[in-house]
Amino acid sequence: MRALLGHLEEDLIWVAGRANHLLHWHRIHRFCGRCGSPTQSKADERALVCRQCGLVNYPRLSPAVIVAVTRNDRILLARNKGFRIPFYSVLAGFVEPGETLEACAVREIKEEVGISVKDIRYFGSQPWPFPDSLMIGFTAVHAGGEIRMDKVELVDAAWFSRDDLPEIPPPISIARHLIDAFVQGH
Repeated sequence: MRALLGHLEEDLIWVAGRANHLLHWHRIHRFCGRCGSPTQSKADERALVCRQCGLVNYPRLSPAVIVAVTRNDRILLARNKGFRIPFYSVLAGFVEPGETLEACAVREIKEEVGISVKDIRYFGSQPWPFPDSLMIGFTAVHAGGEIRMDKVELVDAAWFSRDDLPEIPPPISIARHLIDAFVQGH
């Protein structure tokens, strides 16, 4: 799926992504998580139901926040160790149970680069079917602290001006939309 990102029209990417998401969900829910019996498609909605105990499973979504943090005329970008292609992006992380999206944004930024943020504002969202994420984008402003990078997750993190951006994500991603909005606004 990721290999298609620069080669297919955007509409086709999202159709393929949705299919990938649903196939992955169907594959990992072939059996009931409660009693182990086989599941089957539910006739009246997109769900799988256990033939034995009736447990219903809906397609899973894993919410993740992605945040463009600015400091004056600079944006915080980091290079993750897990990126196959060496580019820099805004920071992201998965929402934990019982956590608000805003609290997740504050926590993830603090964990990954050691800074505090304020003025968290909703930017937009994007399904990210690798395999089942929903990316919820925010902007935030630096509130304090200096970068202390989490060396387990990140290779590098730094503040960049619009004129000295490193290699960044492809235009289809919400990460790129956040970065492009920063460039247009500064």
